[in-house]
Parts: sequence; structure tokens; C-alpha cells
Amino acid sequence: MDIQAQIREQVGSHPVVLYMKGTPQFPQCGFSASAAQILKACGVQEFFSVNVLENPEIREGVKQYSNWPTIPQLYIKGQFVGGSDIMRELYQSGELQKLLAESKAA
Repeated sequence: MDIQAQIREQVGSHPVVLYMKGTPQFPQCGFSASAAQILKACGVQEFFSVNVLENPEIREGVKQYSNWPTIPQLYIKGQFVGGSDIMRELYQSGELQKLLAESKAA
């Protein structure tokens, strides 16, 4: 399976996917830590996370997949949402909570 197919499978088979540096329990950058905290603040108990530091092909492949240059990247119901700054803005406006509720993730 090529990297793009693997990413497509990951975002297609989980309601919430976060590509991040590190893990939700041990994030390896501030932006990834913020993204995981925002999801938890929205009431998301569990989400599928991918530590891009463990796989350089995924790290570069997800940037191509979304046409977004940075990590973390959030996907809800297969749709790219954005990085930590966009997540923060959506959270503050209440839009992220709505997207997550619609996905039945929260």
C-alpha cells in the first residue's frame, strides 16, 4: 500500500484523526500538545492519532495529501479541518464542537 492510500485509509476509517508530533499522552511539540488538548476540551475521549516522527513517509505524505505544509493536522469524518491555529479558532467560535458532535466523536 502506498503512503497516500495508507493515509486515505486512516482518515476514512476513523471519525477523528490527528497527525501529530508525538502522542496525545507525550506530545513532542507545543502545537501538537495544543491540538490534543483542544480535542480533549471538546469532550473527545478517544481519537486516532498518528505520530509522524515515527514515519518520515507519513510526515511528508500527509502534507501532500492535505496540501497543508505543517503538522499537526486534524481530520474529521475524512475531511481535513486544519492545524492547531485553525483548531483553536474553530474551538473558540464553537464550530469545532459542532463538527465533532456531527461526527459522533464527542
